Amino acid sequence: MEILILAVVIALVAVGAISGLVVSSRKKKQLPPTAPPSTPTITAPPAEPQVGEDAAPTAQEPRRTIEEVELPDAQTAVESPVAVEDPVVGLAPAPEIEVPEPTAGRLVRLRARLARSQNSLGKGLLTLLSREHLDEDTWEEIEETLLIADVGVVPTQELVDRLRERVRVLGTRTPAELRSLLKEELLTLVGTDFDRAVRTESGVDTPGVVMVVGVNGTGKTTTTGKLARVLVADGRSVVLGAADTFRAAAADQLQTWGDRVGARTIRGPEGGDPASIAYDAVKEGIAEGADVVLIDTAGRLHTKTGLMDELGKVKRVVEKHGPLDEVLLVLDATTGQNGLTQARVFAEVVDITGIVLTKLDGTAKGGIVVAVQRELGVPVKLIGLGEGPDDLAPFEPEAFVDALIGD
Repeated sequence: MEILILAVVIALVAVGAISGLVVSSRKKKQLPPTAPPSTPTITAPPAEPQVGEDAAPTAQEPRRTIEEVELPDAQTAVESPVAVEDPVVGLAPAPEIEVPEPTAGRLVRLRARLARSQNSLGKGLLTLLSREHLDEDTWEEIEETLLIADVGVVPTQELVDRLRERVRVLGTRTPAELRSLLKEELLTLVGTDFDRAVRTESGVDTPGVVMVVGVNGTGKTTTTGKLARVLVADGRSVVLGAADTFRAAAADQLQTWGDRVGARTIRGPEGGDPASIAYDAVKEGIAEGADVVLIDTAGRLHTKTGLMDELGKVKRVVEKHGPLDEVLLVLDATTGQNGLTQARVFAEVVDITGIVLTKLDGTAKGGIVVAVQRELGVPVKLIGLGEGPDDLAPFEPEAFVDALIGD
């Protein structure tokens, strides 16, 4: 029995020795050499301001006591106060008020510009009348020249008939005689007996009220603003009524014109009732004691019955305050016979009292002055000669005809 136990113990010792050798050999096995790993570069995030408990301690600066602060004496503080304006909340500077150019003789001063674009009519007529033999073909060319200039069929025929008679009686035709003859006949055609003054005085205690009408694209709002400059230049105080509520930024455009000359603009919401705004403008003009109220209406197509009816409503509402002293129809001088069609329809809705011809500087069709006056029986009172703020001029027949004929 003892021999058996001894054998088991020897066997266990042998097994343990063998296991130790195996483990020891495994530990001594060398792994293949590897390259040492590179050290990664770590970029620190930018420093952020710290608040609260994480805030860095502030540098302590020496502080003065109340006794060390020197205050100005009472006399200095009262005599030289220093105002400090906050650049952020300071008020915007008021717009500079412009001084418009005086209106007296304005068309005469602008005559050269008008002549450059208009005198092709006068030169053409003088060239034809200077021919040695004035046969039927020549007179037909004279008629064609007048028709192209939009003088109109009936006025053209009248002018040609008078020219033929006077040239036949005159006999000799020197350049000076022809120029004088043509000037006389054109002046007769344009008309010198019209009252071309823009009526801006009501004759009662209310301001003079002027309503400006026309189709889209004729320069109606610009004309209203320029007319305000004309009136201010003549010493009149003006209130503007922005009753064009359909065109985007029309009220802004009119207010810009008014701000330039110190005229107040009455306006309402976009798409609002034009009659209500016109009524308020006249009301404010009365309250302020203004001399003139100018009402800019929306551009209306003469083929749209509803819009034209609304224009009549504006007129009726304004007249509740008093008489409407002037209704100016703005026409584009380049539209020719289409402008006459527009004029007829507007005259049926409101009583047109005067015509404003715009864009007269860019066309040789000065004869539209004659045609539109014949069509409506009302005078051309103002003409637009360019894009400048002072290029709206009172119409003067003599200066206009001189520009047509040229030097």
